[in-house]
Amino acid sequence: MAPEKQRGNGTWLVTEFVLVGFSNLPHLRTTLFALFLLTYLVTVSGNVTIITIIHVDRTLHTPMYRFLAVLSLSETCYTLVTIPNMLAHLLMESQAISISGCRAQMFFFLVLGCNNCFLLTLMGYDRYVAICHPLRYSVIMRPTVCLCLGTLVFCSGFSVALIETCMIFSSPFCRGGRVEHFFCDIAPVLQLSCADSAQRALGIFFLSVLVVLFSFLLILLSYAFIVAAILRIRSAAGRRRAFSTCAAHLTVVVVHFGCASIIYLRPDSGANPARDRLVAVFYTVVTPLLNPVVYTLRNKEVRVALKRTLARSGGVSR
Repeated sequence: MAPEKQRGNGTWLVTEFVLVGFSNLPHLRTTLFALFLLTYLVTVSGNVTIITIIHVDRTLHTPMYRFLAVLSLSETCYTLVTIPNMLAHLLMESQAISISGCRAQMFFFLVLGCNNCFLLTLMGYDRYVAICHPLRYSVIMRPTVCLCLGTLVFCSGFSVALIETCMIFSSPFCRGGRVEHFFCDIAPVLQLSCADSAQRALGIFFLSVLVVLFSFLLILLSYAFIVAAILRIRSAAGRRRAFSTCAAHLTVVVVHFGCASIIYLRPDSGANPARDRLVAVFYTVVTPLLNPVVYTLRNKEVRVALKRTLARSGGVSR
């Protein structure tokens, strides 16, 4: 049970949360630890590899790949917020987390989650400019514009996360302190609030719709123009080449926004903790792994740059 203290009116306030996590699966804890640790190491290694390749290979010094490097860095930090803590809890009996620690974890998780949505939207816009306005691409996506767009992405994610976190932690908690999750996510923490959380839940729901649905609609709009431009290309080889530059991004978009919609675009979010935990495993453990895998396997320029970098490092070592 989470530690509590009594207020003057007889209400017991929670001073510490207990993350339920995978405590209902004690016989699988060692297996889950090994599986999640391996996935985490591969994810971090893959994303760091992408960042390194883009940094050292001059042919990838374009807005598209710079945005990809920022996305890889964001995904790495995203996993760092939740997975190490989850791994520690799989090994230890105690799964307690202080309220301040919970607040910090939720804030950074929301910042990085929102940033990923906005970055994918920005990458969709980059593909739109590259395919629909190729002659003006270097002017439209010049470094100062890219820097301003990147700053706007970070500030937007920071603002949304700050608002949602303040809304959730604006009142004390007094309903047992058991968080039905393996990290401090919105719905399971909000359910423990002493005050009526219906209005706050509705406000957070609309903010989530604004971030997830608005970002996704902007991406769809970009791809509507992209598809129209590709269909006007006469040669089949040209159409394939144009679409291949978007395939990896589209794959990541579908997976990322699909998981986000299942969790955050439901008014009854948190009503089924077991299902939410299963989906959360996918978008906190599996989805970040897809970024390096998809962009390495489905992007020819990244594959070529990786081979070139490996060959260069092999030659230096000899």
